[in-house]
Amino acid sequence: MVVKHFCLQMEDSLKEITSHAVVSSWNEWDPLKHVIVGRASGTMIQASEPAVQNDWPQQGFPLGIFGPMPEQMEAKANEQLDNFAEILENRGIRVDRPVPLDFSQAIQTPDWNQDSMFGCMPPRDVLLTVGKEMLEATMSFRSRWFEYLCYRPLLEQYYKDDPNFRWESAPKPRLTERTYKQDFWQEWHSLSEEERWRHTENSDWIITETEPLFDAADVARFGHDLFVQKSMVTNDSGIEWLRRHYPGHRVHKVSYTDQLPWHIDATLIPLRPGLVLVNPERTALQKAHNVLFEKNGWELVEAPKSVRTEKMPLCTCSLWLNMNCLVLDPKTICIEAAETPMMELLDKYGFEVIPVPFFEVSPFGGGLHCATADVYREGSLEDYFPNQIDGV
Repeated sequence: MVVKHFCLQMEDSLKEITSHAVVSSWNEWDPLKHVIVGRASGTMIQASEPAVQNDWPQQGFPLGIFGPMPEQMEAKANEQLDNFAEILENRGIRVDRPVPLDFSQAIQTPDWNQDSMFGCMPPRDVLLTVGKEMLEATMSFRSRWFEYLCYRPLLEQYYKDDPNFRWESAPKPRLTERTYKQDFWQEWHSLSEEERWRHTENSDWIITETEPLFDAADVARFGHDLFVQKSMVTNDSGIEWLRRHYPGHRVHKVSYTDQLPWHIDATLIPLRPGLVLVNPERTALQKAHNVLFEKNGWELVEAPKSVRTEKMPLCTCSLWLNMNCLVLDPKTICIEAAETPMMELLDKYGFEVIPVPFFEVSPFGGGLHCATADVYREGSLEDYFPNQIDGV
């Protein structure tokens, strides 16, 4: 029955792929015309692995226990994702959806065995669109190693439709024991607050530099300039790989004072040329980046705190998901429907704000930006930082 269920979903997803796709997107704000929106179907509380240690005893998932997300939570998340897709379609934006796998199955490579996969709600983690290229990220979790397969039917169709589309995949990492710092989690939980901040200041997190690693959601696109965050899933080697892969771009490494940083899209959100939303609690360690923005006429706007004071059950995401918005064009933006302070702030900057109920999706991998991956935005490659600073 599980196989039949996923086969039917595959048929439904493939029906949604229409012809004549064009791939192109240079930044986060040009008018959006074509996007991928994720699905919550089949998402797992993944089995423990070196990079992931879920521990939710009150919700029935103590450390070491894994299994499907509760059916009621999955249904509510899919309802909000479907509603989001409909909102976008009603504004003339084409929406494609991934094809879920059976994420409950065990997987393996010659180097390791993993008892489950994860899901395909957050396309932004897996796919990076830069111009006419879509790049499949390395991923740093074993449970997410095969997640790119959910998007292959879409990418295959784009490849047929668009003769200028460049379909690329970063080197698949081996993710052996050497990729991770041994006993990281045990040591982390034993550290004092002062010791944890010392690790943070040194960007000393779980992944080593054995091989290039990055999630696509650690990249913020500003035309010629790509800002890439070093984090729990992106290492220096991964940032260097991106620098070599995009020789026509300037790739800036950024780090933030967040103890366990995941992705850049709850830290630094470009809204339109000259305006960027920043997290007031995640100060950039490289102060020169602030100078770079200011020297090029960019206004840095601090995000208000979320109205939420507690996360959803089984959620690993930050409460700063109120920043995790989707810009439809330089005057229009989608914000989680409950986040009134954020909507009021952006209204002052002249945005048409579209409220989108989305909190139920957060346990499945993030917010509105996480749940999408650009396929096509109108616009061309531009230089928004003509005044560069040495060493940044």
